[in-house]
Amino acid sequence: MTTLAQKNLVRKQFLISESNIVKLNELATKRNTSAADVVRLAIDAYDPLADIEMPELMELVGAHLKEAIESTKKANRKISKTLKILDNKDLH
Repeated sequence: MTTLAQKNLVRKQFLISESNIVKLNELATKRNTSAADVVRLAIDAYDPLADIEMPELMELVGAHLKEAIESTKKANRKISKTLKILDNKDLH
């Protein structure tokens, strides 16, 4: 837990929803700390670029996408063959 003596802290005011206030207070109570400390921890943990830099996840997504494309191509070939057969039956 961070204390005021450990850091130079600056007072900031933010507008947040009532549901955010409820959640913030619940988190603070569960952690036995202040709401301000929860906000500081949340800011420290927030990294919007972390989702972009996930090579393993992107590899997995790429592999599944490749499988889906191949499966779609295979289904399209079957449909094309079936349609040709049906067209030939209609001609006779």
